[in-house]
Amino acid sequence: MSTILKIDKVKKSFGKKEILKGIDLDVNEGEIISVLGPSGCGKSTLLNMIAGILPVDSGSIQIHGKTVSDSRFTEPIERRNINMVFQDFALWPHMKARENILYGLNVKKTGRKEQQERLDEVVSLLHLDGLLDQYPSELSGGQQQRVAIARALITRPDIILLDEPLCNLDIQLRIEMRTEMSQLFHSLKTTVFHVTHDPSEAFAMADRIVVMNKGMIDQNDTPEICYRSPATAMVAGLLGAGNSLKNGHLCDIPADTKAHSSSVCETEICGVRVRGTAFLPGNADAAEGVELRFRPEECSFSDTCSANSIPVTIILSTFEGGIYRIKAKTPDGGELCLLHDSFLEAGKKGFISIAPEKLYIYHS
Repeated sequence: MSTILKIDKVKKSFGKKEILKGIDLDVNEGEIISVLGPSGCGKSTLLNMIAGILPVDSGSIQIHGKTVSDSRFTEPIERRNINMVFQDFALWPHMKARENILYGLNVKKTGRKEQQERLDEVVSLLHLDGLLDQYPSELSGGQQQRVAIARALITRPDIILLDEPLCNLDIQLRIEMRTEMSQLFHSLKTTVFHVTHDPSEAFAMADRIVVMNKGMIDQNDTPEICYRSPATAMVAGLLGAGNSLKNGHLCDIPADTKAHSSSVCETEICGVRVRGTAFLPGNADAAEGVELRFRPEECSFSDTCSANSIPVTIILSTFEGGIYRIKAKTPDGGELCLLHDSFLEAGKKGFISIAPEKLYIYHS
């Protein structure tokens, strides 16, 4: 696959606050990239620089090998052959769906015959039959989203940018739309740069997930690798490993210290020793101050101590429809969460067990 979008050492600051600290990223033709991260990590700033809405401070952005943005020159938005789907859809309220969809072709002065051919194509792809003569206010959220996507597709851009495109929809519609969008973009081999704060949306749509943190890229891998081998504690927490135990001590140091590599090692925490998978690039020799992370659904509760167990006392059981979410406290006061198939009384003592490959270890 050839590279369509190249981001090379891009930096951006607002005043004295550094937002992007040297981003390097290549996007291949036909690839769906989801950029994931907490608020303020720089993902929307990066999206806006690709679109040409914001200039770069240093570094460059290239599309098809042509530099469209660096500190000396910024290619105008309309000449980048990029379209964006906004989180609020940004449809013209005074235009019917048909006029909204055809807006870009009208700006480009495309002939009427070609306009109709392309309109027929996107109407068929996005199931917009019967909606073209309605105004945005007469459409549901999902229908407005389809119109916005049709408007982005009809000009046949090199890249489509998605800016939190599903955040204003209810949860069931989000699930339906992310599946439809993924199928559509993959079938058309459309290159997509997708920004979101929702991991489930990224997993459902992306060929590759880029996790950003404080203006830098923490991980750039397939969805499965990001989920099974999160490179940093932040990535682990963002992708579901919300249980955190800090101030642990490494009892043995893994020999492999390469970035994104992992080794099983033993850690002492909460007065017990447990084995986990360590991700310790850069400072693997440091034994103190490690953090352990794991997912609520990947651990189990037992009345008796077994291998790789941490003692806890139950605090609260909440029924969530078919399963209970259990909050528990460790001997040093830390709080953990697990999923259990039955109610557990507050004050009950027991042990949480986690398999070593699902217990992630990082330096704090």
